[in-house]
Amino acid sequence: QLQLMESGGGLVQPGGSLRLSCETSGFDLDYYAIGWFRQAPGKEREGVSCISGTDGTTYYRDSVKDRFIISREKRTVYLQMNNLMPEDTARYYCGARSGSGVSLSVVDFDPWGRGTQVTVSS
Repeated sequence: QLQLMESGGGLVQPGGSLRLSCETSGFDLDYYAIGWFRQAPGKEREGVSCISGTDGTTYYRDSVKDRFIISREKRTVYLQMNNLMPEDTARYYCGARSGSGVSLSVVDFDPWGRGTQVTVSS
């Protein structure tokens, strides 16, 4: 059974950093892409970053390109978030996409983890 579990969220001041982790189990990560998404209250879930399990190709939304770094080590995918801003406040989810292609489209991913809350506030 494919499972994902996020961790690493918390409260951080503007300009601070957090590293989110997405632990995976039940499938061969080499044949999946893993994406990080976020959803703020009252807003739709949006793609943040994605990494291909096949060749390590990465993809970012424009607003995080110079601040966030996605990486993978064994069965865990990380999202290093630097220079966090209040607009980054959201619940962050990771999802799995069968195949190696990267994407930031919500409909391309299933299953999902339960999420981890990130709050950026002074």
